Amino acid sequence: MENFKAMLKKYAHLAVKVGVNIQEGQTLILQTPTAATEFAREVTRAAYEAGAKNVHIEWNDEDCTLIRYLLAPEETLKTVPQWKINGLLEMVKEGAAYLSISATNPDLLKEVDPERVAMVNKASAVASKELRSYIQSGNTCWGVVSVPTNEWASKVFPEVNPQDRVDLLWEKIFKITRVNQEDPIKAWQDHLGLLKERLEYLNDKSFKKLYLKAPGTDLIIELPEDHIWIGGGMHSNNDIEFVPNMPTEEVFTMPLKEGVHGVVTSTKPLNYGGKLIDQFSITFEKGRIVDFTAEIGYETLKKMIETDEGSHYLGEIALVPHNSPVSNSNIIFYNTLFDENASNHLAIGMAYPLSIKDGGKLSHEELEKKGANTSLIHVDFMIGSPDMDIDGETSDGSKLPIFRRGNWAI
Repeated sequence: MENFKAMLKKYAHLAVKVGVNIQEGQTLILQTPTAATEFAREVTRAAYEAGAKNVHIEWNDEDCTLIRYLLAPEETLKTVPQWKINGLLEMVKEGAAYLSISATNPDLLKEVDPERVAMVNKASAVASKELRSYIQSGNTCWGVVSVPTNEWASKVFPEVNPQDRVDLLWEKIFKITRVNQEDPIKAWQDHLGLLKERLEYLNDKSFKKLYLKAPGTDLIIELPEDHIWIGGGMHSNNDIEFVPNMPTEEVFTMPLKEGVHGVVTSTKPLNYGGKLIDQFSITFEKGRIVDFTAEIGYETLKKMIETDEGSHYLGEIALVPHNSPVSNSNIIFYNTLFDENASNHLAIGMAYPLSIKDGGKLSHEELEKKGANTSLIHVDFMIGSPDMDIDGETSDGSKLPIFRRGNWAI
């Protein structure tokens, strides 16, 4: 690819300066797979050039991960070294930012027993509960970006010459994340400004309920009294702006835990821990999942829902126009970071504390009293389509159009 090295540097710079917005003298925790080594080096360089005090790298290797899933004794799949999580938590509490690089094989765990996958996912969620809660409550800046792998590119572009697949996926990522523009940081500032306008409208209306309708979907979502719509750029508790996801096209808030009623049907595959779930529907009564179907990955979906009590409820409703860069690429990425930014989506599990007034200062018990869901997991799944309409009901009972035919109606 022409000027690939220069584009990679721009991408790394964007992730550091706009994504986690590293500050002078701050530590960066970098979670990265070995498949992303070249990009991880550029991120490290960009972080130090931006004034980082230290870059602490946590490496993982997918091939070794697969070997463990297949061959490790079952009892070891149910545990995570707590000392390792505690070390990360200590660094975050001392002010470290946290950046994850996703470079996945969507079919990595295709042949692994879903029961073993569920064991690992739950053990990891339990061990990292405090770390995850601390970060998601706005105590530091964090972010996720993604880079291609051969396996991922082959999944996305099976019809393309194998020698060209990774380059093509890089090209799409650079375009969707605005890295290919002359001034990516300015492009992101403009984009975040547009998202801010959507947020201001939704927060001004303070809708009580949302009505979602599309083929296979007829859903009512009640919203907590003190809910806040957030998205795009966010602010940490010490008022540093950061962008958690690149790309991001969404604005989102939390549903009232027991206020979801009806049925919803997925519109894109969900890659959950290396297992694909596709063509599934979920039925809710008083917020709780009471029934579900899946043509692909039923057992994986079942295990996910059964993680804990909170995984039977929703923690997020996110609005993404069908007319957006990711959606307009007409690509199914088999990667939630990208696919969720092409489609309206919901999340099973934990609600983000910051999507309710003063949520970052509240305990789990206080959040639950406000109507927020708590869980060990937070899993986004895509429900949007060019056929989806969404209405919002205000406090006086009026209904206003929010989405028509998959796009903003405001």
